[in-house]
Amino acid sequence: MMKNWRVNLILIFLFLFGATIIGRLIYLQIFDRQLYKALALGQQQLLIQVQEKRGEVFLKDRENLLPLAINKTWQFCYSSPKEIKNKEEVAKKLGDILGLDRDEILEKIKNTDSLFTVLKHKLTEEEVENLKKLNFVGIYLGEELLRYYPQEFLLSQVIGFLGGEGKGQYGIEGFYDEILTAEKGFLEGKRGLGGALIFLNSENLSPVQKGADISLSIDYNIQFLAEKLLLSAKEKFEIEKGQIIVVDPHSGKILALADFPNFNPNRYFEEAEEEAEMEIFQNSAIQEIFEPGSVFKPITMAAALDQEKITPQTTYIDKGVVEVGGWPIYNYGERVHGEQTMTEVLEKSINTGAVFVQQQIGSEIFLEYLERFGFFKKTGIDLQEEVFFENLEFKKGYEINFANGSFGQGIAITPIQLVRAFCAIANGGKLVRPYLVEKIVDGSKEIEINPEISENFIISRRTSSQLTAMLVSVVENGFAQSAKIPGYFIAGKTGTAQIPFSALEIEKKGYSEKTIQTFVGFAPASDPQFLILIKLNNPNTKTAEYSAIPLFKELAKYIIDYWQIPPDYEL
Repeated sequence: MMKNWRVNLILIFLFLFGATIIGRLIYLQIFDRQLYKALALGQQQLLIQVQEKRGEVFLKDRENLLPLAINKTWQFCYSSPKEIKNKEEVAKKLGDILGLDRDEILEKIKNTDSLFTVLKHKLTEEEVENLKKLNFVGIYLGEELLRYYPQEFLLSQVIGFLGGEGKGQYGIEGFYDEILTAEKGFLEGKRGLGGALIFLNSENLSPVQKGADISLSIDYNIQFLAEKLLLSAKEKFEIEKGQIIVVDPHSGKILALADFPNFNPNRYFEEAEEEAEMEIFQNSAIQEIFEPGSVFKPITMAAALDQEKITPQTTYIDKGVVEVGGWPIYNYGERVHGEQTMTEVLEKSINTGAVFVQQQIGSEIFLEYLERFGFFKKTGIDLQEEVFFENLEFKKGYEINFANGSFGQGIAITPIQLVRAFCAIANGGKLVRPYLVEKIVDGSKEIEINPEISENFIISRRTSSQLTAMLVSVVENGFAQSAKIPGYFIAGKTGTAQIPFSALEIEKKGYSEKTIQTFVGFAPASDPQFLILIKLNNPNTKTAEYSAIPLFKELAKYIIDYWQIPPDYEL
């Protein structure tokens, strides 16, 4: 009896134990089925986050659009280190095919904790074919969408580039990064037995929305010639740097923005290897501060004309030097011109004449007009990291500061600020915002970018008309005669400014022998269709008459022919 009781107890325990296990299995397989299925999938599947379908950027070629920044499918080589047997042999052969360091490859494929290791992006067709022939276990080819710049060096500082972390850097890529950026997708892979990666392809991307496309106002043909002219200036005048800006003065629409030297955004990382070379990514049109020199004299003249303190025919006696606050100010070459009209002051670019004009309006009004023209704030151009100079030293109110500023010395501005100021002279007196993007296409929605023009006149139409006539006389009768284009009236002004030692990072007061030579002109003068700035850093010529003006004339003549602009008068 006692013996049967013990057997029965053991049977009861076995029954209860079995029931518990069966109950637990039922609970796991039925009630917690989804949880453990998800955990299993999590161990088997590999999701790699990818950035896909960034918006593309285009520029104009007459009525057509040309790609400037696009997405291009490239093949890349990756490895699953756990699958690779003879790692040293694989590293050696891959190094020969991919042109990579053998030890670097070996280090990557030795890392057996990694299931997915990219060995090289952007493979050539030859590299792809050789890898297919090699057919190593654990070495695979994949596809990815990467940024590609088909125009290469053209407009490099304007477009910027997409950095390795997938974020836009500089220019349009940086300024419009949020608009261009698409939602993130995922690339799906699976782990096999032993954790090896057995499946991966680009068809498993989760659906993503494409970023918005952008169309620029840049005209390819004008831009191409502008960049070509800067290259020729390097060869002929040995310039260190240079910029050309072409704009519609009525709207602020940028038609060309060329910068020398430039770079290939497809290979930006080669420039970035040298920290000293990072400056090449900067757009000098919006990021270089410089003293403009005599090209600034029309701004001074505009203020005095607008205040009716002078007329184009007002005269003064030039003695070759004028003393302000105990400091002598001389004309270029210490020339003495005698009695001169205000028009002749611009024609002959007389420094003492500009000082005379500034003294007619006084320091406060002069400063007020400089603020009206926007020289103490950003233009608002749609490019990343535009700068401006507050000119605090200039604003201190010393009489000599304003006297020097009257002919563009001791005041620092950017090229785009100078362009905007001249647009107001050319368009009848209104300030415009320079801009590059004229259309954004987001799916089926198109957004046209409208010009931003000040409601108020910063100078009167009368002042604009008077000053334009004076600038035409500079080209017809003055130092800018080489800018003349038969049949057309051109308005323009030269500037040759010595570069301060401080701008060259030399601890010394005063000015160096290096110069910045500039010409700003617009045509046809009576109804300007375009305005051009030519700015050259340290050409091997004495003045802008021999460096900047020839470039202006060639580009202006091309635009006139290209647009078939009717002449102002018959030859």
